[in-house]
Amino acid sequence: MHPDTPSLSHDQQRLRQQLRRELRARRRALTPTAQAHAARTLCRQLLRLPGLRRGSHLAAYVASDGEIDPAAFLDVILRRGATVWLPVLARRPAASAPGMHFARHPGRPAGARRSPRHHPGRHWQTNAYGLREPRNRTRRAAWQLDAILLPLVGFDARGQRLGMGGGFYDRLLADLDRRPRRPRLIGLAHDLQQVDALPVATWDRPVTLVVTGTRVIRAD
Repeated sequence: MHPDTPSLSHDQQRLRQQLRRELRARRRALTPTAQAHAARTLCRQLLRLPGLRRGSHLAAYVASDGEIDPAAFLDVILRRGATVWLPVLARRPAASAPGMHFARHPGRPAGARRSPRHHPGRHWQTNAYGLREPRNRTRRAAWQLDAILLPLVGFDARGQRLGMGGGFYDRLLADLDRRPRRPRLIGLAHDLQQVDALPVATWDRPVTLVVTGTRVIRAD
């Protein structure tokens, strides 16, 4: 089911849309210095979590639109022997499919500068939304992952999450309910993205934890 279709009242739909605008504006307003500090402290918070270790298969994302950036953490766990997978959006997703799969991290920064021997275009591509994706065709099913680090637009203390509204993660998480195992769902966000309570739709799946630059919030 696509987000913000009737399962919520009109007022709830309008509230979610308003929250998206406000919370995205908040995180985009953070200075580069504040973003860099948040990325470093997020890395320290994530490294304290059990289970994110050598041999793990983790999905994450390339930060954009003011999202808290997991890149520093990914650099560390890649060096330690974990395998990182990043989302790739389908160009023409079927209505019954998640519309997104995970490709293996190429092991090079998404924003690396060109050099005579290497440039990002060999390892990265830009999708229709302007987001960086790996060109790597090596895939792994979401249910085979140990953890998925999700970017959040908003969250509350119950672990309810508000996404961008495209429905890609909603469909992916709904698909996991039909699979033989389920990875840990860890939402990443800035502290200023927390709200008292989010209106919950029938398709919403809460995360297990929310991790910010200052704390780990376990869902009530």
